[in-house]
Amino acid sequence: MEYENNWASLNARPVPQWFADAKFGIFIHWGLYSVPAFSRRGDYAEWYGMQMQDENNETVRQFHQRVYGGRPYADFAGEFKAELFDAKQWAELFKKAGAKYINLVSKHHDGFCMFKSDYAPFWNSMDVGPHRDFCRELKDALEGTGVRFGVYHSIYEWWNPLYLKDPERYALEHLHPMLKELITKYEPATLFTDGEWDHPSSVWHSTEFLQWLYNESPVKDFIVPNDRWGKETRGRLGGNFTTEYGLVEGGKRIEDVVLDRPFEECRGIGRSFGLNRMEGVDDYLSSKELLETLVSLVSKGGNFLLNVGPAADGTIPVIMEERLTDMGKWLNVNGEAIYGSRPFAPAGQENVYFTQKDGDIYAILTRFPFGSVTLEPVPYDPAYKAELLGCNAPVEVTDDGGRTRLSFPPIDPDDVACSELYTVKLTAKAPCPDLA
Repeated sequence: MEYENNWASLNARPVPQWFADAKFGIFIHWGLYSVPAFSRRGDYAEWYGMQMQDENNETVRQFHQRVYGGRPYADFAGEFKAELFDAKQWAELFKKAGAKYINLVSKHHDGFCMFKSDYAPFWNSMDVGPHRDFCRELKDALEGTGVRFGVYHSIYEWWNPLYLKDPERYALEHLHPMLKELITKYEPATLFTDGEWDHPSSVWHSTEFLQWLYNESPVKDFIVPNDRWGKETRGRLGGNFTTEYGLVEGGKRIEDVVLDRPFEECRGIGRSFGLNRMEGVDDYLSSKELLETLVSLVSKGGNFLLNVGPAADGTIPVIMEERLTDMGKWLNVNGEAIYGSRPFAPAGQENVYFTQKDGDIYAILTRFPFGSVTLEPVPYDPAYKAELLGCNAPVEVTDDGGRTRLSFPPIDPDDVACSELYTVKLTAKAPCPDLA
């Protein structure tokens, strides 16, 4: 199908199924802002470049003067050394975490590129600083891991003189050529754009670019762009719809809206995307909170894009590594209820989330399985068989007024291969005959 240069045609392109099946991805905010790695608690540290100039942000202004003597932001390029960065270690961690794709920030709002770009000479990681192409290294390291390489790319730049003078010329003469360079060289599976909010999509010439992306680019059959293409597009136009820290366009929460296509929630383990050294342990979600976020989103048809903010030296903070490892341990046992699943009862019920796949129903419990629980959205079927994933204990299925009730025997927690959340698989398929 050939897509036309208009939203009606472009919006008719279905989101590739691999994305709807993937469910869990890793966001990576890493760049020059990782050198100071500082902001007020609750703020986005990746905005340091603007915060250090903000007269209303005395915390960052005073910190920058005290620690860096008021030097320009560009000086961080020389201090961004990435001396401990190991792409293979990152790739193995993301695989271990159970992620199916990543979004590396190829360029944030400061305009600094994490790849060799002809459109950002001496303002990219090959020409200055570490002299390394991080997009290439990470893409190559992910080969064979089952984790797809994707990118985030800011469409505006705070200090680009052409953007400040003429945003439309900037879009046509700088943004579009750079995006096509990025897509052609690295063939990402995702394109998470951002920074669109000051202008309508007509100024960004977004439909023109997406027409090329869908019809001519080397990734036209599998790439998943998002919905951040102009101040009028979020939650309405583009590829998958994006939410951030639970908020949809207009300040509504995910729970209060119905999105008519696959959506993706992004957030940090803490409150910032870029590493913020002012955040303490109380600012970070626990492993159980992150798992419940994942399960809640998947039960509604969404994906979870969980962010890590590496340090300037290329290491991922231990608390973030621990959280990712815990996610992977749980997914290793319960992944069949997540990957490739679809919502069964998006509203769920207290302490239970539901998914379905291949005729099976999955009830994911937020408390340890003991006593009994009635699955309110699941009509009773005498053919149902129940299995507690990661445990051999028998689960009894009975009729509770037309609803399905699960009854559990006493279970030793050490006999369950996971913790935090617990998945019961319901199947009505006839059991395999005993051939013994």
